[in-house]
Amino acid sequence: MSHVKRTGQGIRVRLEAEEIALTRALMEQMLALLGDAPGADGDLASIGIAENAAKPDDPVLARLFPDAYEDDGEAAGEFRRYTEMGLRDGKREAAKEVLGSLGEPRQDILLDDERAQIWLRALNDVRLALGTRLDITEEWYEEAATLDPRDPRAPLFAAYDWLTMLQESLVRALW
Repeated sequence: MSHVKRTGQGIRVRLEAEEIALTRALMEQMLALLGDAPGADGDLASIGIAENAAKPDDPVLARLFPDAYEDDGEAAGEFRRYTEMGLRDGKREAAKEVLGSLGEPRQDILLDDERAQIWLRALNDVRLALGTRLDITEEWYEEAATLDPRDPRAPLFAAYDWLTMLQESLVRALW
């Protein structure tokens, strides 16, 4: 089981082999979901402004990049146009940071406060994605407790639960 602790050198994260493999797979899936950074074709894209920004059809992407103005589609579109490229870049960079810091099992990952914050953002993005796919509600623990272990969603519920514990451990170590 993962172990997170603040030390004199920073925040030490120790993950088991299975946890490293799961974290790596989830971060790689997040990168695939986010897609490649768009080419900087045109003056606006080169400074991070999208020409044709629209709310994503995929519910996970819509959750990761929600409309800023629910009652005003035009304002929401304009806000998305100016912010989505930067938000996507930030999510990509956070996932890459986590991937880049994963080591061998039982090898400590040492994070300073800034890198721990990046980890928290990446873990939160993955939790949001999983939670959206699983349609997580406040009653999800009850649903997960009665879930047949052969249900194909069971490993995803377990991954969501583990990510929640890891994220909470990092928060406690930071504050």
